[in-house]
Amino acid sequence: MMKEIDLVYRTMFAELAQRSLDAQFHADFPLEGRFVTVPVKGREYWYFDLPTPNGDKRSYVGPHSDEEITARVKAHKEIKDNIRERRRMVSSLRRAGLPGPDPFAGDITKALADAGLFRLRAVLIGSVGFGTYAGLLGVRLPSSAMQTGDADFAQDFAISAEVQDSLPPVLEILRSVDDSFRAVPHPSDQAKVVAFSNSKGYRVEFLTGNRGSDDYTGKPSPMPALGGASAENLRFLDYLIYEPVRTVLLHREGVNVLVPAPERYAVHKLIVASRRLADALGRAKADKDRSQAALLFEALVETRQGDVLADAYEEAWQRGPSWQEGITSSLRRLPDSGKKALAKALGVNADHFEKK
Repeated sequence: MMKEIDLVYRTMFAELAQRSLDAQFHADFPLEGRFVTVPVKGREYWYFDLPTPNGDKRSYVGPHSDEEITARVKAHKEIKDNIRERRRMVSSLRRAGLPGPDPFAGDITKALADAGLFRLRAVLIGSVGFGTYAGLLGVRLPSSAMQTGDADFAQDFAISAEVQDSLPPVLEILRSVDDSFRAVPHPSDQAKVVAFSNSKGYRVEFLTGNRGSDDYTGKPSPMPALGGASAENLRFLDYLIYEPVRTVLLHREGVNVLVPAPERYAVHKLIVASRRLADALGRAKADKDRSQAALLFEALVETRQGDVLADAYEEAWQRGPSWQEGITSSLRRLPDSGKKALAKALGVNADHFEKK
């Protein structure tokens, strides 16, 4: 049985997540500015106008429908930050066994967060994001499932095109952490960059969904909000980053991030695992994908969120034969603990997956 984290630390993690968002909000939006609502295609969005000698500078804040964002807009002048207290909370949570990223990945994520990446609705995906689920779900996850040599970020193409705001140049942000970072031209279009690599081979990559058409797969898409970076189009990614959740990365004083909903991350990993290359590296990555999926299946059932998992699974299953093929292929190789947890969530016997 998966062990839950003590209530006192679950409570502290939730408070840190709120405080880290408050702090980011305070840094992004000075008191001398003002918030305004702007209609875009029938929906209301918050923007922030900051007076400058050349007129107001407008920055994207977030959807009016995001209750956390709207609450902070309304309480803007009351927001206070205590960075030393947040560092103390991060230290306490790490000592209690909650995972954080390796320091370099943490510094990369923090630099991009401070530049506005998550304000612009980008999502931290991959193993760096996976590490946040322990605190988010209140369970202990093995650190071996979080090891990675890269950092991946995703943004919905429509959001990038519509927010009318952008990061500073991404390469400048990354070089503020390590000046050996360089742009890696895309193989199919040398004028576009979706990835950046440093002298030690650490890779930062930007991804987006393929917008329902295989015509985009394998090609880079220009992303107006990503500071000159483009993004690699990937199948199934739109499912992963739909309605991401806000949480905190346990690094320094806490980094407020958006990550995929854990139930979507888990189901998506089944599909990704089935599409890995058959070489040694591909098999190792597929094993890690299935291990992460199994751990999250267990965690979601253990924390009584099996109904949420079942809904996410059924949504993916109903998307058609290629989705079903990927899910079925990975389920046959899923650790037994994961099979049992998923079966419980779906209300079937574990051997049901062998018959698919």
